[in-house]
Amino acid sequence: MRRHLRHSSLGLFFGIIFLLSLIGQALAGWRQFNAAQVASSLGEISLPDYLASASFAADVAENWQSEFLQFLLYIVATVWLLQIGSPESKELDKPGLESEKQQRIGEHADSSSPAWARAGGWRAGHIVLSNTRVVR
Repeated sequence: MRRHLRHSSLGLFFGIIFLLSLIGQALAGWRQFNAAQVASSLGEISLPDYLASASFAADVAENWQSEFLQFLLYIVATVWLLQIGSPESKELDKPGLESEKQQRIGEHADSSSPAWARAGGWRAGHIVLSNTRVVR
């Protein structure tokens, strides 16, 4: 269970943030809706009634179109690729830079490596300056 939580922590974190923002939007929208109702000499409605209203649905849909949808898709895709072990992603328990040997580039590349990985130098994505590697 603990290992599953650790490997799913990024997805859980962003899921919780999403839910909290949706709750915040619901509470703020409910107060604003009731303020408009009072200003129009109409009665206030309860939170469950507001959550079932077209006003709340329209506000959520509007946010999904602008912010939530694009960022949610980006975050979900990133989390999913990290958690399934995409070849473009590092393992979750191995953060930081890797050596050329770990990356299998330059003199550490094998015969099945792409030509750019075997070449090393600037084509491998780094520049060597006085024995200090500057990563781009």
